[in-house]
Amino acid sequence: MLLNGKTAVVTGAAQGIGLAIAELFAGHGARVVIGDLNLEAAEAAAEKLGPARAARCDVTRAADVDALIATALEAFGSLDVMVNNAGITRDATLRTMTEEQFDQVIDVHLKGTWNGTRKAAAVMREQKSGAIVNISSLSGKVGMVGQTNYSAAKAGIVGLSKAAAKELAHHGVRVNAIQPGLIRSAMTEAMPRKAWDQKLAEIPMGRAGEVHEVASVALFLACDLSSYMTGTVLEVTGGRFM
Repeated sequence: MLLNGKTAVVTGAAQGIGLAIAELFAGHGARVVIGDLNLEAAEAAAEKLGPARAARCDVTRAADVDALIATALEAFGSLDVMVNNAGITRDATLRTMTEEQFDQVIDVHLKGTWNGTRKAAAVMREQKSGAIVNISSLSGKVGMVGQTNYSAAKAGIVGLSKAAAKELAHHGVRVNAIQPGLIRSAMTEAMPRKAWDQKLAEIPMGRAGEVHEVASVALFLACDLSSYMTGTVLEVTGGRFM
């Protein structure tokens, strides 16, 4: 029970990696608030997690993130862990990508993570404790074809996390990031078989990761096992692009 009595907010938590994180946190005693654009799916997830709440949240809107955090404070009285996970893809080559596709991905990933980090930090610095976990991507380390928007946003999350970690360390607030590689989810399994096989061939461990394997690293960064870690980036990639 590594998060017993703690309150955690997870964005984009109605499915995929976010849902796996919410489930694992709840299993370790956390009271979880699930934020997602899909309120119906968020409520369905929250019903299964015991002491949990759901809230519709567009992370690009500061007011929505305020309301999400207020839900946690009103329901459970504290905010101990913030996981900024919400994301989208709008893949296209540099030649064909539209300005709208670029802006959408930057807004959700980078601005959304900034909103979640700064709003959570405002609460955590007052209580002199807290852990913020930002979900980046291996794309932010190496760059991926067709993802100039996504790679830029995910690299930006690393810089944002390190800068915030330096600002918040003396307040007792830790900020760390995770860079998942090829993780089996509805989003990745929708990619063409050829693309999947190509990515798989780059992984020394010879398999895709599972969502629970990202969730367990998020748990580590959220709890006191990582109490002397801030500004770090942990890769969950099976050894891909070491």
